[in-house]
Amino acid sequence: MARTRVAVICGGASAEHEVSLQSARNIVAALDRERFEVRVIGIDKAGVWHAAKTDDFVDHADDPQRIALKAEAAALAVVPGRDAGQIIAAETGEVVFEVDVAFPIVHGPTGEDGTLQGLLRAANIACVGAGVLGSAAAMDKDVTKRLLRDAGIGIAPFRVIKRPTAEHVDYALLAAELGSPLFVKPANLGSSVGVSRVANAAEFDQALALALRFDHKVLIESAVVGREIECAVLGNDDPTASTVGEVVVADGGFYAYDTKYVDDSADVVIPAELDAATTEAVRAVALATYAALDCCGLARVDVFVTENGEVIVNEINTLPGFTRISMYPKLWAESGIAYPDLVARLVELAAERQAADRALATSM
Repeated sequence: MARTRVAVICGGASAEHEVSLQSARNIVAALDRERFEVRVIGIDKAGVWHAAKTDDFVDHADDPQRIALKAEAAALAVVPGRDAGQIIAAETGEVVFEVDVAFPIVHGPTGEDGTLQGLLRAANIACVGAGVLGSAAAMDKDVTKRLLRDAGIGIAPFRVIKRPTAEHVDYALLAAELGSPLFVKPANLGSSVGVSRVANAAEFDQALALALRFDHKVLIESAVVGREIECAVLGNDDPTASTVGEVVVADGGFYAYDTKYVDDSADVVIPAELDAATTEAVRAVALATYAALDCCGLARVDVFVTENGEVIVNEINTLPGFTRISMYPKLWAESGIAYPDLVARLVELAAERQAADRALATSM
């Protein structure tokens, strides 16, 4: 039986480039070479696609701060509309390799915001994870919150600031409305890049300037007092939710980028020490969030559980990390799906979704 040809796409022109490379290494290592023919497409920080060596595509692999995509001379291009030969050499036009399923693990803008998903769909390549709408809606924290609010799902109070009006924002008015401390976040970024917790006007001005380095739109959010709980979701039309895990950050801190990927200082408790009713409530909210945002394939839903048992959605990640410390694969391992089986199932789900899409009529 022919092996499924899988292209792991990683890197990207975003602040989450290094996280993507860490995830990609683990996915490549986990794909069963008897079932899958594996290729790697590395996207450099300028956004250029390159064919990379499958088992040797990064430098400084064990250093999250120095990990880097190995430079490749030849750039790749994608040809939409074809059923084969979509990945070509940019200079010569020759087909470089064939792809049945793309496994994009490109975090951040142009990776998990629907841009890449739309390109792959136009090229008739099955894609792991959410489609264009689900990816775009889940990436934009402002849009996510509006859709969840409309669906009756709990969210923290928030306001949105856009670049043209940012200089006129009054911290005192925001704090009076939303409370203190406040969280300041780029609307379209993950991995806690550019996120700050602020408790006064000076901190707010610095945080707003930082967030505006990464996005044109900034989310200002009330702080929620509660336990940080995460749940993984897997599936297309009939998704399932994993057991839940808890992130415990020492000394009253928050789950920032360095905590997640550099110093590994947070404690992760899987399964979370919650009663059965609360655990099921979190799983139900995760599935409802997944459905409200038109997700498929996979997602990780992060929530707060308050003292009175209320479940408040913090965010959803449609391409969660697959690093050695990432919660998504850990949650499924605890739920009975080992890492190699998980990545294999994700490839299968992508192929199933593409088959369903291609069965739709395209003419009267």
